[in-house]
Amino acid sequence: MPSSPWLRLLYTTCIQAVEEEAHMFSLVVQMQVRPGRREEFLAGISANAEASVRDEPGCLRFDVCAVEGEDHRFLLYELYADAEAFEAHKRAPHFAQWRTIAAEVLEGQVNTPGSLLVSHSAEVSR
Repeated sequence: MPSSPWLRLLYTTCIQAVEEEAHMFSLVVQMQVRPGRREEFLAGISANAEASVRDEPGCLRFDVCAVEGEDHRFLLYELYADAEAFEAHKRAPHFAQWRTIAAEVLEGQVNTPGSLLVSHSAEVSR
């Protein structure tokens, strides 16, 4: 622990920020979309992602990524303030609407939950 009061405050603040960030809940989702259902999938997942970030205070990020060279494979990266925020996400009306669409358009889905450990970003808005 640093001896200077100012350095102690800075040190304590930085450690608290790291400890708080370490509890953020992350989710990586791999999705395989049925042939011919790509556009329907994109419309549904885009609406869900937009509503999640807009309407859920605990949803910090929701990215939808295409797999290069595979028109029907996608990856989602979702970041929540904590696991409780993710549970709230699953109870949201827009999530229920998305799950109805997902039942029709998805062949498969693999969810990989985790915790954010390190983050560096130069944000690009789309």
